[in-house]
Amino acid sequence: MFTGIIEKIGVVSALQTKDDSSAGGGGTSMTISDCAEILTDAHLGDSISINGTCLTITEFTKDDFKVGISPETLRRTNLGSLKTKSTVNLERAVSALTRMGGHFAQGHVDTTATILEITPDGNALTFRFQPRDASVLRYVVEKGYVCIDGASLTVTRVNDVESWWEVMLIAYTQEKVVTAAKKVGEEVNVEVDMVGKYVEKSVQGYFEGQGAGELGVLEKMVRRIVDEKMKESR
Repeated sequence: MFTGIIEKIGVVSALQTKDDSSAGGGGTSMTISDCAEILTDAHLGDSISINGTCLTITEFTKDDFKVGISPETLRRTNLGSLKTKSTVNLERAVSALTRMGGHFAQGHVDTTATILEITPDGNALTFRFQPRDASVLRYVVEKGYVCIDGASLTVTRVNDVESWWEVMLIAYTQEKVVTAAKKVGEEVNVEVDMVGKYVEKSVQGYFEGQGAGELGVLEKMVRRIVDEKMKESR
């Protein structure tokens, strides 16, 4: 579990498509350097968010660490487009003492999104994103939150018809996340609100479980609200 508050920008120092070492496991591995500050309490097997993707530390020193990347992760995220010297957002998993400054995030990327526009607004930047999978838009609401490359950001506008949403990066945030340096056409990782997914599934299950002629709690609630509004308008 993560908060979406980026702790450090790291640098990709090595990429191997077939890492036969014990830390690589015969698959793709990536080594991140320039991140000593967040490795002081590191352990093998710890979860760490890299551009919003929850990965496992398989090897580390005081200055860098290695993770393995599965084929599913490469398909679902933008990690496959990284190169040596690319910068990435980093966040350690939450602890009992972590302040929840952002929002609950799992590090499970739902899709990627393309940057459509970057518009200056005073000292802030407004980014417009279009998701590869348009179905995630039902979980993106104005003034709600979304994880962009692992950073918890507030949604400022949504257009369901044209399939895009916007967020604004203040000057401070621009210095703390990699997204601020990206250009139009580049991709970001997206994780939408997991609470919205659970609510959607619960509501669907509730209505699917309703028997014929049975009046559900939600329907009763809606009828009561409508009745009260009708009385007020008389």
